[in-house]
Amino acid sequence: MSSNVRFTDFKSDAQPTWCPGCGDFGTMNGMMKALAETGNSPDETFVVAGIGCSGKIGTYMRSYALHGVHGRALPVGAGVKLANPDIEVMVAGGDGDGYSIGAGHFVHAVRRNIDMTYVVMDNRIYGLTKGQASPTSREDFETSTTPEGPQQPPVNPLALAFAASGTFIAQSFSTDAQRHAEIVKEAVEHDGFGFVNVFSPCVTFNDVDTYDYFRDSIVDLAETDHDPTDYEDARSRILDPGTEYQGILYREEDSVPYEESHGVDADMTDIPDGAPEDATDLVREFY
Repeated sequence: MSSNVRFTDFKSDAQPTWCPGCGDFGTMNGMMKALAETGNSPDETFVVAGIGCSGKIGTYMRSYALHGVHGRALPVGAGVKLANPDIEVMVAGGDGDGYSIGAGHFVHAVRRNIDMTYVVMDNRIYGLTKGQASPTSREDFETSTTPEGPQQPPVNPLALAFAASGTFIAQSFSTDAQRHAEIVKEAVEHDGFGFVNVFSPCVTFNDVDTYDYFRDSIVDLAETDHDPTDYEDARSRILDPGTEYQGILYREEDSVPYEESHGVDADMTDIPDGAPEDATDLVREFY
């Protein structure tokens, strides 16, 4: 950890290819700011991403990074953290990557409570494949593949995390720069799995869930009497589908990360340099 880390230290030289105005710019900036403010340097940080517009983030940030398989970023991130508990692991994904093909991994990552951060750029559409309905799209959201809408209720990712015994569940708006960065920072500092669903508007394919819509609709929990440590208060808000909340919905103050409860030791990663063992003879015994 270092107190001299700057936001710009996490910026790579790669030029982002996101559409001008994409919400993912703000999401990434908040992630970089949160990492810097928690004292994590680029060489102490590992960013894992899946497939989708969000998957490009590891190229645009300066850190260790891996662009993984569709929907499988979380198990990769878990592997990184368990292999090296001292590194700061941040997993980035989208609503399609995380709540569709990756939904199974999401639920189990939440319940394991490994000490890492999961930031989901939720634009309520498949942007990279040019505008299909995603798990969080509205029931009547018309696209080229759903001309009459998906005709099924959208997934509530906050409720999924809550049902899986999540210990930190939050939501932010990518263009509310300071507030978004504060929320991600708290997720990073949380002892356990920090989950942040980010409203990250797609300006190209989603003309419903726009910046103006979220500005007009968001209720910031910091301006209410909400207590994120109150289980029943959190449950009532998480299960309220009609309100777009921003803030920390639930936080378990006595959360114990998986690594601590299961005795994962950082010293186990101190493997001496040298050639790897040759397992050829061992493998031959199986034939």
